[in-house]
Amino acid sequence: MTTAHPTDANENGRSTTQLVRDVSNQTSHLLRAEAKLAVQEVTAKAKRGALGGGLVIAAAVTAFYGGAALIAAAVLVVALGLPFWAATLIIGGGLILLAALLGLGGALLVRKAAPPTPDDTITSVRTDVDTVKEGARR
Repeated sequence: MTTAHPTDANENGRSTTQLVRDVSNQTSHLLRAEAKLAVQEVTAKAKRGALGGGLVIAAAVTAFYGGAALIAAAVLVVALGLPFWAATLIIGGGLILLAALLGLGGALLVRKAAPPTPDDTITSVRTDVDTVKEGARR
């Protein structure tokens, strides 16, 4: 019975040392690619969060102007009567409704962006590890 030496060639004509070197290089390449994917994923989530935050700010500004219009409507009611205040009240109410819609949309985007973890990359790395483990068992 003969024992194989680590530098003996396998059935493909490559030595064990060469195969180990290849695995090391491929693992290094895979880790770099997964890290790049994780950065891209976190960046995309951060951009969605920033957009959501911007919408929330837009909602606050819109609500402020809506409130100002409602105050102006109250002043016009006292000063001029129904025709002027009714128009101002409709505009102010419309601005408040718009603010509510913007705020809801922004809050939903912020909620979807949190937490900023690279979920797809984590799943991909786990799959890669499982594949390597399965290949090592063979």
